[in-house]
Amino acid sequence: MSIMNRVTAAAAFACLASASATVLADDHAYTEGPVVNVSRIRTVDGKFDDYMKWLDTVWKQEQEAGKKAGDIVSYAVYGAQPRDAHDADVLLVITYKNWAALDGALAKGDAISKQIEGSVAAANQAQADRAKIRTVLGSDTVQELMLK
Repeated sequence: MSIMNRVTAAAAFACLASASATVLADDHAYTEGPVVNVSRIRTVDGKFDDYMKWLDTVWKQEQEAGKKAGDIVSYAVYGAQPRDAHDADVLLVITYKNWAALDGALAKGDAISKQIEGSVAAANQAQADRAKIRTVLGSDTVQELMLK
């Protein structure tokens, strides 16, 4: 092997060795975990029990259908102490396996709405009617980063 080939081979080996060291140095201190959506709800005064009844019926059926389809890992309802009139008193928490579980969420949600409420139009009307007993303040979707 000529000197030039040996130098080229040594340089290639050095590049490869430094690239693998870089990959090891870039290892993260966490792994990506499940994706969680938290919706913040404020019930209208005197309508908390009405809203909880809806959650225990239709909303629960929707979440169970999502679990059966493999899209939802778990769900929960939390009561919260609002600090002022614009704070949530109910938190709805839905856990998904990963971001991919949210792919096609509109079509999946429509299929569940048809199954449980009869049609998408009926589900939309029911959602509008719930405005009389609650206000959706917003939601956050986050991913758990599990420390190693």
